[in-house]
Amino acid sequence: MNDAMFLVMAFFAGVALGGIFFGGLWWTVRKGASSARPAIWFLASLIIRMTAILTGFYLVGQGRWERLVSCLLGFVGARLAVTWMTRRSLANRPAPSPEGTHAPDA
Repeated sequence: MNDAMFLVMAFFAGVALGGIFFGGLWWTVRKGASSARPAIWFLASLIIRMTAILTGFYLVGQGRWERLVSCLLGFVGARLAVTWMTRRSLANRPAPSPEGTHAPDA
């Protein structure tokens, strides 16, 4: 294979790694917010996600900076995509009812 093909493959590997990282973060926030022990959720998620991503970048890069840059571009693109998708899902949720707030009026 030629170098251009490796760069394209590195880009799509970065997209996959970004989807895993940022999708996992979104899932963790949703689960951790309603958990009795959110610190455990967030810490475990951080360790698992960072281990997966750093291993992925190491394997994809293979000591070539061009592959790392291509992978990073895919990773950032996945971040933008996950941010856009989660924003859309939040926009489609119904507004909370005023009875749901328990804060006193000031």
